[in-house]
Amino acid sequence: MSEAESYEILVIGSGEAGKHLTWNMAQAGHRTAVVERKYIGGSCPNIACLPSKNVIRSAKANWFARHGAEYGIQSGSVSTDMKGVLRRKQKMVEGEVQFHLDRFKTTGAELIQGEAQFVAAKTVEVRLIEGGRRMITGDRVFLDLGSRSTIPDILGLPVAKPMTHVEALDLNRLPEHVIVLGGGYVGLELAQALRRFGSAVTVIERGPQLAAAEDPDVAQALLENFTSEGIKVLLDTQVSQVEGLSGQNVRIAVENGHGEQTIEGTDLLVATGRTPNTQGLGLEKAGVELDTRGYIKVNERLETTSPGVWAMGDCAGSPQFTHVAFDDFRVVRDNLNGSSRTTRDRLIPFCMFTDPELARVGLNETEAKKRGTAYRLAKIPMTGVLRAVTLGETRGFVKMLVGGESDHILGFTGFGAEVSEMMAAVQTAMLGGLLYTVLRDAIFTHPTPAEGLNFLLESVPARARQHPA
Repeated sequence: MSEAESYEILVIGSGEAGKHLTWNMAQAGHRTAVVERKYIGGSCPNIACLPSKNVIRSAKANWFARHGAEYGIQSGSVSTDMKGVLRRKQKMVEGEVQFHLDRFKTTGAELIQGEAQFVAAKTVEVRLIEGGRRMITGDRVFLDLGSRSTIPDILGLPVAKPMTHVEALDLNRLPEHVIVLGGGYVGLELAQALRRFGSAVTVIERGPQLAAAEDPDVAQALLENFTSEGIKVLLDTQVSQVEGLSGQNVRIAVENGHGEQTIEGTDLLVATGRTPNTQGLGLEKAGVELDTRGYIKVNERLETTSPGVWAMGDCAGSPQFTHVAFDDFRVVRDNLNGSSRTTRDRLIPFCMFTDPELARVGLNETEAKKRGTAYRLAKIPMTGVLRAVTLGETRGFVKMLVGGESDHILGFTGFGAEVSEMMAAVQTAMLGGLLYTVLRDAIFTHPTPAEGLNFLLESVPARARQHPA
């Protein structure tokens, strides 16, 4: 065994939390190294958040071209150049990767490209991409291992070599008919994009509604929107077997309330959840324990069961969003600098970038009812949001939950054009402990999405009168 090289800070994984911690510690003067096996900067700039939104924007451009007459624009026939879509995405990714490489260099952090394997506490052996091995120890070790797409245990599925979001974002051809397994955020975003490019699309969801965590009215609006765009959706449908090869021909045997049937398509996309990248790294040799789902056990300060070792992002069981991983970094960074910051009671926003987009923060009605939380509901269609009217995109609605016996904001949900911007205003008010009346009476610029809050909050029902005993 070669002699180990010693660093003050050793980060495994250059994803959102890992890279920011690496840069921060290196700039603070600590001898810092980060080990990355494949994607410089993690999944977000390479294969997930940013590339998917880039492709979704291309799909929106296709939609605009096909609907130009509605805006008074006349054009000829429209077709999709998937090679062009891919080039546009790749150009953005290449720019992001170069930015990350430059940042590692300017901060003084050492980027080690290879695969790490723990051989002892705080010690890894790295199998380098260019060949050879290095033994590295860290006084403090930070795990940002990420996650990957889950492939369900379905007969014939692995043999069919289905796409995940990674392969779907690298398509240089237009699939004839894509079957999407899963009606969650990833599956819905990509299903709509592929449909707008010109593919036939069938979504199969085993649960009773799309977007399982959302309120029924949101799920219904999503279903109606997809149906209007020609996407076939099968709910309460179980997949029993897969035959064929994705990219050529696939046959999916399913069963639901209508009996058994076979769905045929050319391509298969699996979007049924995430699995943490915690297996095969020798974490047990580092004294790092996993929970029953395979995520790293952490406390509210993101400390693992091994002293001097932290875990952040997806692998730590944090909500699987880049913005949450960034906050994980801030929790760890601030605590290293003497603060006492935790992950407890974080107000985390959700956004799905379908068209229209879905945005939510705080409680929705489903959660409030489960908790037995009394609330008053304000809800208006997007036709009541003048920004949406000017855009000509009035599908959907916005709603807010206000305390049943107080004027505190409990939560906001929007399904409509640019509702994520409206949500940001609500989230800021919630973080500041403001009453809903502050937003109701605020002067927002006309016509912006935020202005819709004035009209929405005028419709908050009055509190129930308290009758004397």
